[in-house]
Amino acid sequence: MKHNPQTAEQALQMLKDGNARFVESLKNPNATLLATNELTQIHEPYAIILGCSDARVPAEIIFDQGLGDLFVIRVAGNVVAPSQIGSVEFATEKFGTKLVVVLGHSHCGAVTACVETLINPEKYFSPNLQSIVDRIRPSVYNLHEIYTADGQAIDADELVERGIKANVRMSVSQLKHGSRSLEDLVNAGHLMIVGAVYNIETGKVEFII
Repeated sequence: MKHNPQTAEQALQMLKDGNARFVESLKNPNATLLATNELTQIHEPYAIILGCSDARVPAEIIFDQGLGDLFVIRVAGNVVAPSQIGSVEFATEKFGTKLVVVLGHSHCGAVTACVETLINPEKYFSPNLQSIVDRIRPSVYNLHEIYTADGQAIDADELVERGIKANVRMSVSQLKHGSRSLEDLVNAGHLMIVGAVYNIETGKVEFII
């Protein structure tokens, strides 16, 4: 991991320097990246990834894919809202992409924040952050209710871990049933929507079919 810049100006310069290295790499005839002139003419992503915004979970890197291979949508907590559904609809209609993966990950801050609100109902988030927590809440709340109703003890860490998978499953369901066009594609066998969880410690992705 690169050394964190101390100022916004340093961060901006790091991005500029990184892009300069990227442009230079495209001039290498042995580069594995697709040539930029090809990408201007061809855009055929074979999978759509709806993932979390967490900087430790870049889809192209963890799946070892290159430019143009994946249509990536990132939002905190890999939640499903109208804009995310619309983005998936766009990719399926425009490019004919046949696979959608909802990608969660271990140590998810958004799910952790949701668990914190169960433990401390007085915890405050801005209205915009609260809207993300509210979208995750049903999956985590249901787990909490099941365990407390059965008299089983469940600590916060375990609730976060199980909540991450539950949140992925809920997002998969919302994609399948929150859009008529996506639901029709799934029912016709033209689209598959699956869940997955990336383990930050091991680098492994567990798929939830």
